Amino acid sequence: MPDQIPTPFNPARDYLERLALQARGIKARRELLGHAEQELSLAEVHQRLGGGATREDDPASVSVLHRLELIYGVDRLAPPSVLGFDRAGRVQLATTPPINRTPIAPKPWTTGPIARVIKGIRLRMGKAQPWMSKREASERPAKPRWRKVGMARRVLLLALVVAQSVLAISYMSTVLPQDGRTPLEFSVMVLFGLLFAWVSSGFWTALMGFFQLLTGRDRYSINADEVDTEAPIAADARTALVMPICNEDVSRVFAGLKATYLSLADAGQLEHFDVYVCSDSYDPDICVEEQHAWLRLCREVEGFGRIFYRRRRRRVKRKSGNIDDWCRRFGANYRYMVVLDADSVMSGACLKRLVQLMEAHPNAGLIQSAPIAAGAHNLYARLQQFATRVYGPLFTAGLHFWQLGESHYWGHNAIIRVDPFMRYCALAPLPGKGSLSGEILSHDFVEAALMRRAGYGVWIAYDLPGSYEEMPPNLIDELQRDRRWCHGNLMNFRLFLVKGMHPVHRAVFLTGVMSYLSAPLWFLFLALSTAMLAVTTFSVPQYFTQPMQLFPTWPEWHPWRAVALFCTTLTLLFLPKFLSVILIAVKGASQFGGTLRLFVSMVIESLVSMLLAPVRMLFHTRFVLAALFGIKAKWTSPDRESSETSWGEATRRHGGQTLFGILWIAGVFMLDPRFLMWLSPIVGALVVSIPVSVITSKVGLGLGARRRRLFRIPEESNPPRELRRTWKFTAIARERHAAPSFVESVVSPAANALACAMGVARHGESEALEAQRQSIVRHALVAGPDKLENGLRLSLLDDPVMLSRLHYEVWERHDRFPSWISSTYGEEQLPRRLAL
Repeated sequence: MPDQIPTPFNPARDYLERLALQARGIKARRELLGHAEQELSLAEVHQRLGGGATREDDPASVSVLHRLELIYGVDRLAPPSVLGFDRAGRVQLATTPPINRTPIAPKPWTTGPIARVIKGIRLRMGKAQPWMSKREASERPAKPRWRKVGMARRVLLLALVVAQSVLAISYMSTVLPQDGRTPLEFSVMVLFGLLFAWVSSGFWTALMGFFQLLTGRDRYSINADEVDTEAPIAADARTALVMPICNEDVSRVFAGLKATYLSLADAGQLEHFDVYVCSDSYDPDICVEEQHAWLRLCREVEGFGRIFYRRRRRRVKRKSGNIDDWCRRFGANYRYMVVLDADSVMSGACLKRLVQLMEAHPNAGLIQSAPIAAGAHNLYARLQQFATRVYGPLFTAGLHFWQLGESHYWGHNAIIRVDPFMRYCALAPLPGKGSLSGEILSHDFVEAALMRRAGYGVWIAYDLPGSYEEMPPNLIDELQRDRRWCHGNLMNFRLFLVKGMHPVHRAVFLTGVMSYLSAPLWFLFLALSTAMLAVTTFSVPQYFTQPMQLFPTWPEWHPWRAVALFCTTLTLLFLPKFLSVILIAVKGASQFGGTLRLFVSMVIESLVSMLLAPVRMLFHTRFVLAALFGIKAKWTSPDRESSETSWGEATRRHGGQTLFGILWIAGVFMLDPRFLMWLSPIVGALVVSIPVSVITSKVGLGLGARRRRLFRIPEESNPPRELRRTWKFTAIARERHAAPSFVESVVSPAANALACAMGVARHGESEALEAQRQSIVRHALVAGPDKLENGLRLSLLDDPVMLSRLHYEVWERHDRFPSWISSTYGEEQLPRRLAL
């Protein structure tokens, strides 16, 4: 059979045939193919499709609505309230409600006591103006009794930590040869005291959490069961679910949103909630995919008018700026907002209960749920998922016991009272220069501190079920996230002395820093201990250290005391894990795989965590130093899929640590081989970091452990409906035909129609704007899709006028600029007779 002879390209005919391939219904196809048989110009094609006169400067715009009707059906795309026309008469798909603008102005920071004194003097001398809010101040809530109780509890915690640490330091001095009298030994004791205090605070937090969960309700806490679940929510208690995203896995994001929305529908609560997807994505292909996913979700669940989508064109302040933008435009319409992360899933019952708790506690400004990690497949993620599910409740309940209404906010899966948030929690950039200034990265701790400074409580609803999230799939992805968090926490510590901050939130800033600063302190402690060994080995002992000393001072090591101190420290570290397992076993461990498998899982997880601790130590040390020396962290969205770590990637990331561990072992062996008995758990873990990183990232091992009921959690044994739906919707979305790319949104008649309808840059006419539009379209046409800059792609995607003009030009002038159409369709030849 002879090869088919390619038909010369005809813009009008080929355009209509491409559109016919995408049209629904035999009648529509026949009509389009009938037009294709006629000798029409491309402008006449758009005129006939649009049923009216074309714009001379933009012929394709008149056909946008009819192209959408051909693809989606006349009555099926969107209701008239959503699909309409803008002031210029162009088709517009309204993805957000009308703007109800509220002024928001952050108060500038004065981060140091000296700066505060200078500022006060300038204010008194009239050389500076006091900062004034753009809105009238609201009435501050009254001071409830729990504040005094919380203060008393925290004084008790401080006394326990200090007393335990003093005893440990005193005992440590008896272990050292010179009883801590030399500068080197004194430095080791100081570092040991700091690290021991850090461990001690975690121990007492977990211990009080154990008693809290064992005995039941705390009379001063906010509990999930203190409100009537059947009580109706007031009609004016409107709540928005706000999900900021940035270059995320679109399938997973909208699958989770769909599961959450359907759960609200099952609970009969849809009339009280709206959903907002607030995008900061800057990858044009992902932006297009988000548009199509939003439209598909709204059509599948009939969510038009309740599910909204907005992509910012001016991306400032990252996630906090995205939330500010939503508050400024739409916050006045709602009493509460629930901030979600890209991997968040929440049940309708949980969301209803959060609103009821806020209604019952008008002094509460923020209530944080305790998200449960679920859905992991990699061995590493399943280990972390198991640890957070088994040990996490103790620490969360313990934090709540000590902090009460002056607690943490983790940035997602929390409900916030919108009005005080807009008044008091907008974030100004940190003053100064360098990597620890500028836009605040870890906004959540700061927003909680500002909410408390305004007089509102910040609570953790630690016993509220129905809140879920996901874990990083492997060690490298977790460390990438930790670098951002480390940088943000170091920046937040600059707010430690800001006027008006509550002591608890100053302590939160301190613990945020210590969660990463403990790594370099631990490394320095180990380094000084090794140096002390070297000094002891090579120096001549000084038996007479004081003038006129009659009796010699004999340097003595006390290994058994060191063993006792070491065992005590391990007890503080691992006793909370045993208490967690005991608590679960008492209440029933069947959904954790049974008591035996629960205990085995705890042992394996503890061993793996011991192997990973020195690796994290070196990485966190590097992160702290990088932040302090001005190396900014790369802020990218984490990989939320089940990705495995390759041997090459592990070697690049951990090769230096492995070499460092080998050299450390060699050096200590030459000094005193006996010291390796103490150091081997640390340096040995560094040596095997490459295989440990690779092996723990394996999906097969994670699934194998699940089949053997190891690291099992109730959300795997009996997954809630919201998670089952999320996994199902994600799988369906990934099997579905891929969404159009940016290039297809320029070229494809169907994809271009939707992109033009969703364009948000609806400007008026001006000569300067027209000149800019012409310049960008001309540049895009000449450069082609391969050389067009990312910023210009986003500008085209935003502006329906430019996008429509470029769409027309790439078809009309295909003979001179063929790259756009060839990039979309390649060598594909349309059949001359389309199947009807």
